Amino acid sequence: MQHPKVVAFDCDGVMFDSRKANAAYYNHLLAHVGLPEMTPDQMAYSHMQTVDAALAYIIPDEATRNAAHGYRKQMGYLPFLRLMEIEPGLVPLLEKLRPGYKTAVATNRTDTMARVLKDNAIEHLFDLVVCALDVQFPKPHPEALNKVVHHFGVLPGQVLYVGDSEVDEDAAKAAGVPFVAYRNPSLVADHHIRHLVEIETLLGLD
Repeated sequence: MQHPKVVAFDCDGVMFDSRKANAAYYNHLLAHVGLPEMTPDQMAYSHMQTVDAALAYIIPDEATRNAAHGYRKQMGYLPFLRLMEIEPGLVPLLEKLRPGYKTAVATNRTDTMARVLKDNAIEHLFDLVVCALDVQFPKPHPEALNKVVHHFGVLPGQVLYVGDSEVDEDAAKAAGVPFVAYRNPSLVADHHIRHLVEIETLLGLD
């Protein structure tokens, strides 16, 4: 692995514990269209995917799914952002990384990402944010990470990507980007960590 110049993060499950927020959001949509709450399998899938992919998986019936989409566009995700919990150690890590390293977000979140960063007062700690609205093909396609590489004018091997899911693993592999698996030992990764502070050790900052 080349020495990184950029550290990029997935959002859900890495920067934030958003399972409560996602569960409340999707279960609210399901209740509105008369369906039961998500199964554990549906919950795991929705946590990794875009909202379009998640609803396609959770609601097979097209008419019901279209009704859910119509309602979600009126409702929005903002009422559920308060349930997102920032990951311990994220802010100190970001502050220590800068200005020596560029920092980025590569996420399958859509129109809520900017608000999440603003509400937690950390938008100034990222040089680039790439969400699902910024790409034609969301993760596991490598387009988001390719954008990170091209934006900073670095080689793929100089970007370290921190993720927690198979979607992140596949995107990093396809982009040729070194992958750090966060709290998921089942993933194939260049490094496995349980705490964000361990990134400082990987980079020789501790």
